[in-house]
Amino acid sequence: MTPSIRPLLKGLLVAGATLALCTAHAQTYPAKPVSLVVGFAPGGSADSLARLLAQKLGSSLGQPVIVDNKPGAGATIATAAVAASKPDGYTLLMVTSGHAGSAALYPKLSYDTLKSFEPVAKVGASPVVIVAPASAPYKQLKDVIDAARKSPGKLNYAAGGGGATTTSLAAEFLKNEAKIDMVMVPYKGSGPALTALLSGEVDLGFDIPSSALPHIKAGKLRPLAVTTKARSSVLPDVPTVAEQGMSGFEVTGWFGVLAPAGTPAEVVARLNKEINAVLSDPETKAKLQGIGVEATPGSPADFGKLIASETQRYGDAIRKLGIKAE
Repeated sequence: MTPSIRPLLKGLLVAGATLALCTAHAQTYPAKPVSLVVGFAPGGSADSLARLLAQKLGSSLGQPVIVDNKPGAGATIATAAVAASKPDGYTLLMVTSGHAGSAALYPKLSYDTLKSFEPVAKVGASPVVIVAPASAPYKQLKDVIDAARKSPGKLNYAAGGGGATTTSLAAEFLKNEAKIDMVMVPYKGSGPALTALLSGEVDLGFDIPSSALPHIKAGKLRPLAVTTKARSSVLPDVPTVAEQGMSGFEVTGWFGVLAPAGTPAEVVARLNKEINAVLSDPETKAKLQGIGVEATPGSPADFGKLIASETQRYGDAIRKLGIKAE
């Protein structure tokens, strides 16, 4: 054997061994429970969606999928923990569209929002709904805008998770578009934020229908607007922000699952396949529609493209508006 051939054969042997190891890992995965980390407190939209997904996914994978709540700092605490985890498919992250704004809001993150993760699957999409307590004097969005213009800085609002969340960013975009001054009161998730809103601790709430809908149906909260381009199928009588004088206004929330960078492609493909199967199940789709979330099965590549484009869009807006993390 000539010396020049030996390195080539050695490389082929190493590549073959690596491929065999990855294939064996994928075939045996999962061999133990899987952790699905959520960056928000229990009771909120991301948590509710994660628990629904975990229950169904655990059955299809043959191993329990355990929801692990790590709230705080706009979900960056949970995200950092997952980024630092072993890339073996046993630690996953339930991410919201607020993830796309994290880098612009938190310049000293210990991770890269794009490079530190493998996109696994987009799970769903949802509007943000602007709500007020039923006892409040606001009957439509115009009433809020008029009050805020009359008394700048007097009105406050809850945005679950604070920082880089879709709800808080939707509020910032609205304030900029309407040229009003309102004060955000940050909470660690939709659950605590809604509790504060219902108790009268804050004047308004920006939330996802999955969290706010039960209180809307009970008559405790009044929906004033949704932030999507079209009306929500779960709140068809609630006008969009664009319909109420701000043409072109649109903020759509989304949810998805990420894995640490370096997770074997075979494991990502298995997870994507199982998650898509869950999302295509009629019972699951109906449950999601009932809380205002549209199931959105798709490929890891498609989800990665969405994250990249939204990171650019949110980052540009955050820097232009000078939004700072609370």
